[in-house]
Amino acid sequence: MATASVTFKSREDHRKQLELEEARKAGLAPAEVDEDGKEINPHIPQYMSSAPWYLNAERPSLKHQRKWKSDPNYTKAWYDRGAKIYQADKFRKGACTNCGAMTHEAKFCMDRPRRIGAKYLEKNIAPDEKIETFELDYDGKRDRWNGYDASQYVHVIERYEARDEARKKFLKEQQLKKLEEKNNNKEEEGEASDDEDFEDALKVDEAKVDESKQMDFAKVEKRVRTTGGGSTGTVRNLRIREDTAKYLLNLDVNSAYYDPKTRSMREDPLPDMDPNEKFYAGDNQNRLSGQALDFKQLNVHAWEAFEKGHDVHIQAAPSQAELLHKNYKVNKDKLKSHSKETIMEKYGNAAVEEPLPRELLLGQSEKEVEYDRAGRVIKGQEMALPKSKYEEDVFINNHNSVWGSWWKDHQWGYKCCHSTVRNSYCTGAAGIEAAAAVEDLMKANIAKKETSQDAPTPTDLKKHVTWGTDVPDDLILDDEKLAESLKKEDERRREERDERKRKYNVKWNDEVTQEDMEAYRMKKIHHDDPMKDFLH
Repeated sequence: MATASVTFKSREDHRKQLELEEARKAGLAPAEVDEDGKEINPHIPQYMSSAPWYLNAERPSLKHQRKWKSDPNYTKAWYDRGAKIYQADKFRKGACTNCGAMTHEAKFCMDRPRRIGAKYLEKNIAPDEKIETFELDYDGKRDRWNGYDASQYVHVIERYEARDEARKKFLKEQQLKKLEEKNNNKEEEGEASDDEDFEDALKVDEAKVDESKQMDFAKVEKRVRTTGGGSTGTVRNLRIREDTAKYLLNLDVNSAYYDPKTRSMREDPLPDMDPNEKFYAGDNQNRLSGQALDFKQLNVHAWEAFEKGHDVHIQAAPSQAELLHKNYKVNKDKLKSHSKETIMEKYGNAAVEEPLPRELLLGQSEKEVEYDRAGRVIKGQEMALPKSKYEEDVFINNHNSVWGSWWKDHQWGYKCCHSTVRNSYCTGAAGIEAAAAVEDLMKANIAKKETSQDAPTPTDLKKHVTWGTDVPDDLILDDEKLAESLKKEDERRREERDERKRKYNVKWNDEVTQEDMEAYRMKKIHHDDPMKDFLH
């Protein structure tokens, strides 16, 4: 019950508030007053008179609509470029060590690096720059020409004037040169033709100049807004003075309607004219043909796909919508062709029936051939077998068989001589015997090598050194001496690593045995060895 009473009370208050506002608008009640005692116009919309929640406004007010941020430091001025102030005679502490100015450090100095800085030379001290700190206002931040000096454009004008002067001088020289050539010409007819050519050349040149001046007669300067503050772009009007406007093609009042706002004429203004002579047939012709029709089909497909549950949007993801439409058309064509082929396979197509091919017609005949038990022809003529386009039974290099007629050990060869070398000369039975002898000899050598590896020999007990180039066959290393040499080599390397164990006196031994050399080789570190870091 308490909740209901509260709700009713709030509704009653709301109703009273609305009645009071209506009375104020009608002029029957006095207007509201804000915090400063100023009257509030009752016709101001609510979205303007209602203050934001974070201002905690307890009563109606328009203070939030007024300009509350006003800083006297705002200005539209610009920096005084290149202005200098005080210039000292001596170097001051904290100044730039290069030029001597107090307004910057040496790393930010824009002067030429001196061989001896102003800190040490104390001459030619540069004046201090004028440092200005001010904050631009709204217009000053957005003024593209703020700080522009028109006098800086003088050199551009001078450069263009110098170019025009040089061009006039060149044309004058060309005229003088052609006049000299004309005077040197002795033939009268040639003189007249040269004079005409000279005048034509001058006319063509002036025409080119006039054309270059009139190139931009349809040029329109338009401000193009961008995120970087905007830039002035050039937009050309594509219509030229020789074109006829749409509404002038047919002056009949009952002809096609022309919309002046959109400059469009949807219907054909000259429907009875020959189509081959018409260059304009209405805007509907462009809307219903070419890429416009494809774009319309793409839009319709995107709408239908979205209604059927596909997450596709033509404006948000145009590439995705176009790819989906392309795949849809491909699948549709495949399905259509598949259904067509299925129907034709089942029922046939009498409209496209063709006569049987010639090969099938000649595949059967009524010719009768009679054979005996051995397969010989008794009566009739046997059908000739078709020959291959390749040459058959052609043997080269005295061979009796073709290449590939023999196979052994994964190699092709000739059957007549068992040769595995293609285009080789045939050796006949002698080649077969020689190949068999070579094979037997190979097997015997392999067996001999295997038996020699199995049986231990005195040479296997030898440990040949690999530190030399010429290794004698009768060299034998003693295992005990080799073990002692390895211990000596380890001790020597340990002393090299630890300099504290190195003696003051130098010892050397020029008697190096074969075991010492073998121990040195075994302990030597190879820098290109990938496992050298794991030796210790």
